[in-house]
Amino acid sequence: MNTSKSTFVIAFLTSIILAGCGGSGSTESTESTETAAIESTEEVVSDTAYLVIEGNDLMQFNLDKLEVTEGQTVKLTLKHVGQMSVEAMGHNWVLLQSGTDKTAFGMAAVSARETAYIPEDMKESVIANTDVIGGGEETTIVFDAPKMGYYDFICSFPGHWGVMQGTFVVQPS
Repeated sequence: MNTSKSTFVIAFLTSIILAGCGGSGSTESTESTETAAIESTEEVVSDTAYLVIEGNDLMQFNLDKLEVTEGQTVKLTLKHVGQMSVEAMGHNWVLLQSGTDKTAFGMAAVSARETAYIPEDMKESVIANTDVIGGGEETTIVFDAPKMGYYDFICSFPGHWGVMQGTFVVQPS
């Protein structure tokens, strides 16, 4: 028996068992049960990717890889799970264009306090970024996933980019 027939048989038998046990009293036809079983085996990609990443007082992100699908809307929340103030241990999340030199960006960010550690002359290197936050705070941004590929993300707070970084993977749609 092929995989799709096996999946259908399992779904069909499950629905019969549930109906026999009281179920919901639904009078759903066999045709709509078949359609539901077939649809449930297909992978559905949501229009929005919901991502949460945390930074702490030890200058660490809890994730070093984030994955989305090309064309998705990305809703990313950065949570600072530490206790230190924004002045002492601020964090942000910056998604860089492919090919951006992280070292050059991080070094330039040191003197960009007035622009939330995003250097004015390197703004074109940024796809998306959060505000800088301190311990116990969180911030959320929404942006469109870039084209398929691999991108770097960093915290651009002075001195953090060297250890607070990761890869943002955009899969084909």
